[in-house]
Amino acid sequence: MIDSLPESRLREEFNRWAEAGRGEGMEQDHLPITLPVLEKMRLAPADSVLDVGCGGGWLSRRLAKLAPDGRVIGMDISDEMIQRARRASADFHNLMFVTGEVAEIPWQANLFSHAISVESSYYWPNPSAGLEDIHRVLHEGGSAWMLINYYRDNPHSHQWGNLLAVPTHLLSAEEWAGLFRDAGFSNIAHERIVDPSPSPEAYTGRWFRDAEQLRAFKAEGALLVHGTK
Repeated sequence: MIDSLPESRLREEFNRWAEAGRGEGMEQDHLPITLPVLEKMRLAPADSVLDVGCGGGWLSRRLAKLAPDGRVIGMDISDEMIQRARRASADFHNLMFVTGEVAEIPWQANLFSHAISVESSYYWPNPSAGLEDIHRVLHEGGSAWMLINYYRDNPHSHQWGNLLAVPTHLLSAEEWAGLFRDAGFSNIAHERIVDPSPSPEAYTGRWFRDAEQLRAFKAEGALLVHGTK
């Protein structure tokens, strides 16, 4: 586990991801596990939502459709991701994007009804500080939702740490729940969100050993942790 990571290093890495077009592919990869979370959030038309680590804005745009009378803010440490998100979201009147780091969210306290982070939190330089600032910007009764595939209880994702160019936090479900608790959240719970998408007969990518491991990874499911302010 790491205690700190220079913001500039993380920004540079995800700027490279943006330039390589990886932001545009995230919706296809993450939508199967994200849709059940959106159902659980039960967004109301006038809700205000913060999307932490929004990348190219695919989830922010879905949130904006679910809260047409509210406001959605997509935030990412990568200024290149934010530029691409803005260009792809010009038709949305209730959606805006800002560059920022989760430990210093550039917004006032007690503003949002919900905050969500999909496949972002294990990159945060300081997860404790990030959750504390998410707690700050939520209003009373607001909820935070964190969804990740890379966590200690799913052994089929552990190899990712050696393949990524920046340090990551490999924590268990209970450890993440503890960080939520330390940040001031209550009604904390965690569960698995199984990925129902079909797997190829043969796998030739770099993230898994073979198709069998990919199927085992999906069967374990993503980790969802959520809590209330």
